[in-house]
Amino acid sequence: MEMICLIYFSVFLMFSLILFFMSINFMILDYSLMVEFNLLSFNSTSLVMTILLDWMSMLFMSFVLFISSMVIFYSSEYMHGDLMINRFILLVVMFVFSMMLLIISPNLISILLGWDGLGLVSYCLVIYYQNIKSYNAGMITALTNRIGDVALLMSIAWMLNYGSWNYIFYLDYMKNDSIMELISILVVLAAMTKSAQIPFSSWLPAAMAAPTPVSSLVHSSTLVTAGVYLLIRFNYCFSNELKYFLLFFACMTMFMSGLGANFEFDLKKIIALSTLSQLGLMMSILALGEFYLAFFHLLTHALFKALLFMCAGNIIHNMNNCQDIRFMGGLIYHMPLTCAFFNISNFSLCGIPFLSGFYSKDLIVEVMSMQYLNIFIYMIFYISIGLTVCYSIRLCYYTFMGNNNYISLNSLSESSFIMLKGMGGLIFFVVFSGSMLMWLMFPSPFFICLPFLMKLMTLVMILFGLYLGLEMSKFSLNYNLKSMNLYNVSYFCSSMWFMPIISTFGVNFYPVMLGLKYKNFDQGWIEYYGGLNLSFKMLAVSKIMRLVFKNHLKIYFMMMLMWMIFLLMNI
Repeated sequence: MEMICLIYFSVFLMFSLILFFMSINFMILDYSLMVEFNLLSFNSTSLVMTILLDWMSMLFMSFVLFISSMVIFYSSEYMHGDLMINRFILLVVMFVFSMMLLIISPNLISILLGWDGLGLVSYCLVIYYQNIKSYNAGMITALTNRIGDVALLMSIAWMLNYGSWNYIFYLDYMKNDSIMELISILVVLAAMTKSAQIPFSSWLPAAMAAPTPVSSLVHSSTLVTAGVYLLIRFNYCFSNELKYFLLFFACMTMFMSGLGANFEFDLKKIIALSTLSQLGLMMSILALGEFYLAFFHLLTHALFKALLFMCAGNIIHNMNNCQDIRFMGGLIYHMPLTCAFFNISNFSLCGIPFLSGFYSKDLIVEVMSMQYLNIFIYMIFYISIGLTVCYSIRLCYYTFMGNNNYISLNSLSESSFIMLKGMGGLIFFVVFSGSMLMWLMFPSPFFICLPFLMKLMTLVMILFGLYLGLEMSKFSLNYNLKSMNLYNVSYFCSSMWFMPIISTFGVNFYPVMLGLKYKNFDQGWIEYYGGLNLSFKMLAVSKIMRLVFKNHLKIYFMMMLMWMIFLLMNI
């Protein structure tokens, strides 16, 4: 095992444990700490670096460090043949430090440093394999995230109205002041780009071009949840109209990604779309005002999704880098432990009772059911839960059941014990973290008062999705594929409602076409009526003037005659 991996694994794990126990201590004492470093004092101006330590920031840091320690341990085997493994590990470490800076900042300037650090390092990680697909994916990731960065920069400029960038002091003012509401709108825009909500969703599945350990850390537990975390910090200053706006887009994201995952065949993209669906769930409950629940789901989701990606990475590693689930099958006989981990985290994702995902997901849906909302939101929530189970069961059916499909079995075995140990570090928390966090975060439990049918609705949708996923998966070569009968509808659903096309082809095509048209413009009649014709007209005028300036007597007589005609016309 690489020495650098061992060092960072040990350090991150140790700090994770320290922060976790400190977080519990702060939670019990209901204690927050703000540390200010005065970097520069010039006349009456102070440049101050502020750090906010409360139970929320410390708990999130603890989870990020724990997952990144496991991912680094796992990477030492996964990236074993890579000559540049040191560079890879250092990029991951830089990423973790950017995330730390983002988490502990109550100041918009230092948040921007962490936020931009996340964007730049994630670009470097997405293009790590350095092929055309990676470059394209990295470019769409970087450019989409730039929109959020610009929104943050604009909110920094607008916060000059307050005299300080420590937003944590001004949250109540922002809600009541109509002029300062602009800051909360810009922050929501920034969070929507980073957390890949509609219409910025297309970068998250594209970013799966990165190595799998990166997907596990970056695109499940840290980078994409940075937007949700920012909104949790800002949640006091959102007006009702802004919350409804966010709720609508979050529900649409949740529904769109759940639908798209049922049509996808790339193993990592299915898990990426499921991440998108869970982000929509977090955003929507946050828009309903329950930010504690959003944070709770953020933590449980980070654990089971990181493990899901690690299991997928192990499968891809052993399948000679094949990611198409149609070529898999019967893996349960060859990789039993990986499949067990995969299934446990999948069940946690679906919300099967008493796994970690159930505690947060079920609570979110029940709190939503108690809210005074319309039928559209209610149905979207439950349909999205059904779709989650549907694509999860479809994925399990394709990969684990039946016989092996067309791929050589030579390399299929669970010989990589380091990767299994990395996954084993997470499995305990995937099972138990939901109940543990619930006892810690909610000392007085939520009071849920629902009719019996509405209480069972979540389980009914889970079972319905399970049945639907199983029915969708059962196909053979001699079956007529039903989605081909509705080809246009299935193409629309599978391509994330044409979002990747709009955000790549749509952005490129029209400016290029306009350039071609403008070329005709430029060399056509604009040239004639513009510069070229102007010179012709000047030449003609100068010829007339040259004739006038020859001082011929007949010209003077003609001019006098014209002048007399004008005089007579005026009379």
